[in-house]
Amino acid sequence: MLKIGVLGVGHLGKIHLAQIKEIPAYTLVGFYDIDPEVARAVAAEFGLRAFASMDELIKEVDVVDVVVPTVSHMECATAAIKQSKHVFIEKPLAATIAEAKSLVALANEANVKTQVGHVERFNPAFLAVKDKLDQPMFIEAHRLAQFNPRGTDVSVVLDLMIHDIDIILSVIKSDVKRVSASGVAVISETPDIANARIEFDNGCVANLTASRISLNNMRKIRMFQKDTYITMDLLDHKTRVMRIKDADGNNEAPGMALFTIDAGKDNKKKNIYIEQPVISANNAVRMELETFAEAIINNLPTRVTIEDGAKALEVAYKVIEKINFLQTN
Repeated sequence: MLKIGVLGVGHLGKIHLAQIKEIPAYTLVGFYDIDPEVARAVAAEFGLRAFASMDELIKEVDVVDVVVPTVSHMECATAAIKQSKHVFIEKPLAATIAEAKSLVALANEANVKTQVGHVERFNPAFLAVKDKLDQPMFIEAHRLAQFNPRGTDVSVVLDLMIHDIDIILSVIKSDVKRVSASGVAVISETPDIANARIEFDNGCVANLTASRISLNNMRKIRMFQKDTYITMDLLDHKTRVMRIKDADGNNEAPGMALFTIDAGKDNKKKNIYIEQPVISANNAVRMELETFAEAIINNLPTRVTIEDGAKALEVAYKVIEKINFLQTN
């Protein structure tokens, strides 16, 4: 079994503690939190050892789970990697691109397993259609949340939009060609609502909207590819796949008929087939931590690599740069 310790037991850190305790591959040694009062309360709640320092915890474990605020990711992950510990790091990977690049180089040099907590990769709605995504050429993503003071230390781009950036980068196997964006700070000191347009070298275009000042929560992604339209509701865990096929009598699924016209040819009848893929319920946080353990034990690549985390952060900062440029010009 892998001995694991958690750094940071705020809201998300406590969720990690609860899930790790349910994963047979791990032995939860304890945690460290910089706030003594929080540490005492969590130790009593979970019946766990609260370590006196970060270094003391790192020495006692095989795996370090970094769930501290983003500004401390670099310090905590570096300390763990330098002691040859495997590291799970919550998203975003780091506070800056320079820090992210440094962590990538450090992890590769130390030859340790690292995974970034882009939890939506494990959302059952995304998993249900992942294998059906074949070169999407137009993408729309809306991630709207009610206001919560937690997370406002960073822009809504790093807080929310980066989830969708990561999913899109995992699907589109092409380099980013151009980014344009706009955003507004309404309640906090950084943008609370933002819109971005990401264009890829292969012609794909993605429009993303993120807000943390909405009346209702929403997490939806729509992807359009040749003869197929795929929707994912990441909040309610629902998906729908609509395909257009020739009505040749060989299609098994019932569909709504429509007609298309090719120049100089007779009308060709096509049907729209609607499929609702089976959703396999799961706990996404538990699954990402489980797959990390599997990668370590079986020496496999992690599901969300540290390079993936760095790429998502780099695109997120391109969005932020565009927003800042518009606000200062």
